[in-house]
Amino acid sequence: MTQATRAYEAASGHRSQRAQEADLFRQANGGLRAARQADVLTRERAIADNRRLWLTVGDLMQDPANMLPVELRASIISVGLAVQREMDRPQPDFEFLISINEHLAAGLSEGG
Repeated sequence: MTQATRAYEAASGHRSQRAQEADLFRQANGGLRAARQADVLTRERAIADNRRLWLTVGDLMQDPANMLPVELRASIISVGLAVQREMDRPQPDFEFLISINEHLAAGLSEGG
C-alpha cells in the first residue's frame, strides 16, 4: 500500500460518509470545469466520469436497502435521468451539469 493511499484512508476515516460523497461530486466537477475549454478526449473523459458517478447514484437510489425516504430517492433518480439526457446530447451543457453536481455536493455537505 502506498503512503498516499494510507494517508487518504486515515483522513477519510475522520470524515463522514456524506462529506466523502460530496467530494465525489466536487471531483467530477473539477473534470467538467477543465473539459469546458479542452480537447474532445478530455471532454469525453469528464462526461464518462460524471456518467459513472450518476449511474452509481441511480443504482444506490434503487437499492431496496437504501434508508432514504422513497420520495427523496425518486427525486434524485429524476435529477439523474435529466443529467444522463444532457450528457447524451452532442454538445452537453457543462454549466448545467456542474450546477447539478454543486447542488448535490452542497446538500450532502449540509447534512454531514
